[in-house]
Amino acid sequence: MPHSMTRRLLWGAALSIVTSGAYALDASVEGLEGPAAENVVTFLRPVDTQNISEERLDSEVRDRTQRALRAFGYYSPQIETAYPKGTFDADAVVTIDPGPQTHITQLDVGIDGEADKDRAFQNALDQVALKEGDALRHDRYESAKSRFSTLALERGYFDAGFTQRRMEVRPWEASARIFLRMNSGPRYHFGNIRFSGSQIEEDRLRRMLPFEDGDPYLAGQLAEYNQRLGETDWFRGIAVRPRLDSGGGGANNGRWWQEATGRRPPLTSGPGLAAVRQLHGQQRTDVPVDVDVIPADRHQFETGIGYATDVGPRVQFSWDMPWLNDRGHSLSNALYLSGPEQRFDGEYLMPLADPLRDSYRLGYGLRKLDNEDTQSMESSVELARRWEFDNDWVQELYFRTTYEDFTQADQDEQVLLLYPGISWTRTRTRQPNFPMWGDRQRLALEVSDPKWGSDARFLRTTFDSQWIRTLGQDNRFVGRIGGGAMATDTFDKIPPSLRFFAGGDQSVRGYSYESLSPENDDGELLGGQHMLTASAEYQRRVTGNWWGATFIDTGNAFDEWWPEELKTGAGIGVRWISPVGPVRFDIAHPFDNEEDAWRLHFAIGPEF
Repeated sequence: MPHSMTRRLLWGAALSIVTSGAYALDASVEGLEGPAAENVVTFLRPVDTQNISEERLDSEVRDRTQRALRAFGYYSPQIETAYPKGTFDADAVVTIDPGPQTHITQLDVGIDGEADKDRAFQNALDQVALKEGDALRHDRYESAKSRFSTLALERGYFDAGFTQRRMEVRPWEASARIFLRMNSGPRYHFGNIRFSGSQIEEDRLRRMLPFEDGDPYLAGQLAEYNQRLGETDWFRGIAVRPRLDSGGGGANNGRWWQEATGRRPPLTSGPGLAAVRQLHGQQRTDVPVDVDVIPADRHQFETGIGYATDVGPRVQFSWDMPWLNDRGHSLSNALYLSGPEQRFDGEYLMPLADPLRDSYRLGYGLRKLDNEDTQSMESSVELARRWEFDNDWVQELYFRTTYEDFTQADQDEQVLLLYPGISWTRTRTRQPNFPMWGDRQRLALEVSDPKWGSDARFLRTTFDSQWIRTLGQDNRFVGRIGGGAMATDTFDKIPPSLRFFAGGDQSVRGYSYESLSPENDDGELLGGQHMLTASAEYQRRVTGNWWGATFIDTGNAFDEWWPEELKTGAGIGVRWISPVGPVRFDIAHPFDNEEDAWRLHFAIGPEF
């Protein structure tokens, strides 16, 4: 075990013995170095020097020093104490001659019962940090005991108990004999699974189980099932518990029973109880599981606000219904309002056999855009089939219908597009409110052709990748790269929603929203067939939930396969982790136009 962990364990043990006083002892150790000396200092720190006699203080110091040294195998130390500043000045010098260190001369550590063939227990035995000839370390002995007990609880050996658990120390010959053997008894298996409180049909919940009746018990699988139920958003309260009681097959021995239920165990438990059941032919090794849930609120609302110099204020309102019926169908709608853009989107989700991995999705939306040289009114409907794989990637195969009436610079068209597409996405985060680690990738491919009634022919692909990484607890790095490409011989029929533009707080900060693209002879924006953007941001914690940020963004939209130039902007910002989500405020300036004004960007919500 690492020294830091040892010190924490022994420090916790010391705190449980005495109450820290107002005047803690400041002790230094001479004659001994390393972890043993550090442990002495740790043991002496809680000593209260107030209102205590010199004799009692000295006795307490010597007693604690001896106990601290025994933990490292020193049972015959010579200890001298001195108090340079007086007894009650909370200062002591302890001079130690540790004497011979006790070594292990006999060791018997093993597992009996069904766990003898359990690979997890075999690995635990291989990792026991106790060897014949090694110096005695009490923490390693306690760690082995704790590891065996924890494994028994996690892996369903509820009748397990130690048949030998003792350490024999002979200080006069500096030797120790350790005997640590556990009889695991039988391994329990998952029994009947009972559901209560669910508004979703039981068959759908059962298909999400990571185990079946009769499978060997694993506590981790209960936690996994709890997590799966939470990911559906169907419930606001979830409890998945083994039924560990006197009617549950004997899964109730001693400490395990008390940890799991909070109640004192029956008098008959452990290996003795298992032997009695075998004798009478009543050996049961099933553990029923209770799944208690509370339905989520049927209607959930969320709002968000933001601001950018070129867009002005923006507001978003969402209305989610996480369950509509006992099959777990859901509906979500979102309204986005800003000066240049107004948008309404909706999604109807229909889970299939595996609700978390397989589903149909019906999407719909209306969008009005009046920005720079773009005016557009768009309506769309999309039907998609979704699969989620074991590697966290999500695949969607979709067919989209879009009608768009638009004016782009000097081009004016009304088009109906029918195009299939496929996308792959993966999002991984820790602490989703303000991730200290995470990444997101997305790749999509779409195709349209007049052969099936579409007004334009194109092959279009987009990609996006973002990363969040940290160094320590106070340094956060955010990176992003994205782009797209299109091949078409009917570009004048491609609506603005499918052309590429760059600029804005989600693209290249310092430039106005979607202001970067190829232009016509009159300097009006046309949109591009290709786009590339990238961003690098460094954040540093200032204090508490306040962070400072500095960033640089670059990118452009263009018609050739590589841009003639990339536009670059940079700036500084502030991040505040508020109760409703991170608040971001940035001020950015473009590099290629020193006279252009600084632009402000304000938003609430995580990066992704």
